[in-house]
Amino acid sequence: MEKNLEKLLSQKMLYSLPVWTHKKETLIQLLESFPSIQFVSLVGVDLRGNNTDEKIPISLLLEDIDSFLEKGVQTDGSSVMLHEIATLNNAKVDLVPDVDVNWYVDYNFEHIHEETGLPVGSLRIPSFLRHEGKYVGSRGVLARLEKYFEKRLIEIFSEYPEMLEEYGIETSDEIDSICMTAATELEFWVRTPQDKADEEKLSTSQILKEQYWKRTKGSVRSALEESIMMLHAYGLEPEMGHKEVGGVTAKISNTGKLNHVMEQLEIDWKYNTPMETSDNEAFVRILVEEIFERYGLEVSFMAKPIEGVAGCGKHTHMGVNIKTKDGRLINLMAPKNREDEFLSPAGWGSFMGILQNYEAINPFITSTNDALNRLKPGFEAPVCIVGSIGHDAKNPSRNRTILLALVRDIHNPLATRFELRAPNPTSNTYLYTAASYLMMLDGIEAVAEANMKSKDLEIEFSKPAGEEKFYLSEERLFRSEQDVFDDYTEEERNLLFGKPPATVWENMCIFDNNPAKKEKLYQGQVFTKEIVNSYKIATIDQWVQEIAGRIIYQYSKTIRSCKKLHGFDYVTDLDVVHWEKINSLRNAMMKDSLEKKSLLSQWREAIHEQKFDKVSRLQLTIAEQIATLKKLYQEYRRNLLEETNGN
Repeated sequence: MEKNLEKLLSQKMLYSLPVWTHKKETLIQLLESFPSIQFVSLVGVDLRGNNTDEKIPISLLLEDIDSFLEKGVQTDGSSVMLHEIATLNNAKVDLVPDVDVNWYVDYNFEHIHEETGLPVGSLRIPSFLRHEGKYVGSRGVLARLEKYFEKRLIEIFSEYPEMLEEYGIETSDEIDSICMTAATELEFWVRTPQDKADEEKLSTSQILKEQYWKRTKGSVRSALEESIMMLHAYGLEPEMGHKEVGGVTAKISNTGKLNHVMEQLEIDWKYNTPMETSDNEAFVRILVEEIFERYGLEVSFMAKPIEGVAGCGKHTHMGVNIKTKDGRLINLMAPKNREDEFLSPAGWGSFMGILQNYEAINPFITSTNDALNRLKPGFEAPVCIVGSIGHDAKNPSRNRTILLALVRDIHNPLATRFELRAPNPTSNTYLYTAASYLMMLDGIEAVAEANMKSKDLEIEFSKPAGEEKFYLSEERLFRSEQDVFDDYTEEERNLLFGKPPATVWENMCIFDNNPAKKEKLYQGQVFTKEIVNSYKIATIDQWVQEIAGRIIYQYSKTIRSCKKLHGFDYVTDLDVVHWEKINSLRNAMMKDSLEKKSLLSQWREAIHEQKFDKVSRLQLTIAEQIATLKKLYQEYRRNLLEETNGN
């Protein structure tokens, strides 16, 4: 410990404070040795994934560290999304520091400390949101999951010791701990400010795969390299940064610098515990955004920032290891015979548990209009509840069209894990990983009770729809090694894998229409009914508010922008027909008459009356009409020799 402390003290800037530094004497020594760290910020995470950020003078922490770490600070519940938990007449919420995770120092490179000449830093401490003595935020849910998962898994092994034979363990008494691991792949778009997306160029570039894995240049390269170097400085062990499939080639300005930048990137770093992974990802997003902004580039973590082009995912890898008292680390998912079997029985249970209960997980993953815009056939984003394990156990393969993939290295059993492909950059990692691990437990318990071997479970998982299964739904198909978009029609997909929700409201309805699956979230009191209800209310409220305050405005702007462009010269009958179709559609969507209200007016009225079924139906109808309008207007403009604005 002394050597580690000396190493930290020898640094020019302090980037992270690992768990062993969270002692009074050590903290005082470190913070007094780095005077540019002027503030402390307690980072609580509400149920919608929003982070708190305050600037508390570091002197207040140093005055009474013990009290600060134990009690934290109070805040007003109105500043966090805890609907029907922190109410107007009971709004006090405590921010309580988590001393069992890494802390980071967030530096402001635009604010230089006068004495040291270094950027002013804020010590970011991941914290719990506590209301009436209960941890109610996203971190509280995941903290309960981590404790319960280990406890319940060891109980299952105690009750069904035959499951341990797979790992060369005789009894659960040999187990020291259960180590859960998670990692996310963060995708995002960068662009020069004010530049508008040319959807046709971006779409063509994507089809031709002109940008995928290409060399980064100019400011994008510099920002990406600095981001990776900073991840290393913070001890996050970056693994890769690269271009993704979206983007167009930038142009060189008169100054010799690149402009008209519009590129999709991805950054990956090493796995960690689910809690550390979630905390790290929240910090990395801030770090990446600020670094790219210093290079004059805007960053977007939206799931679908540009229509008609690949969206941004956050593929999430999840695994479990058993640590034995004699020091062995054993992958829970890896089978004993890796050349002939894909998964261990517990691995099969975990894999099936997520797919069987995905209706109770999806509301925490796909909870915004933006998220649903990404989940469209043809963009490698999963829309079907189906998994892939590979064509052959000896030659692991990957199917990029499914929801859940098995990732394995036949030569490295510790590499065996699952990849959940549905999350996007704004999905609440704390909540959906907690829900996923709960459903893994449910599947493990079902397999333990059935006492089935790996080969039998592979047959069970591969059964066609309509065939009886011991755990999985009989009417569904759960395994596909085919391209689910090209090899199945939409009707076949809906029949075999279930019809995917098309709106936030539909997703919440599916959630409520599967009460048995929803009930599994309450195992070990990981989620509570109050928390699930609060999350649901907040999600629906955000969905409606975005439609009312943003989407209707954007659609109105699109409708108004479709103007008559042809005059009397060079006009053909086709131009007239095109315009009549366009204008008729514009009127139907936006123009009221004495006899009939437009679609947008009906939408506003349904929102006001809280008729959410109608709001959802109109959202789909209007989105389809807007897409048709854009297509018609594009065809209309293509046929014009000159645009005269109707003069």
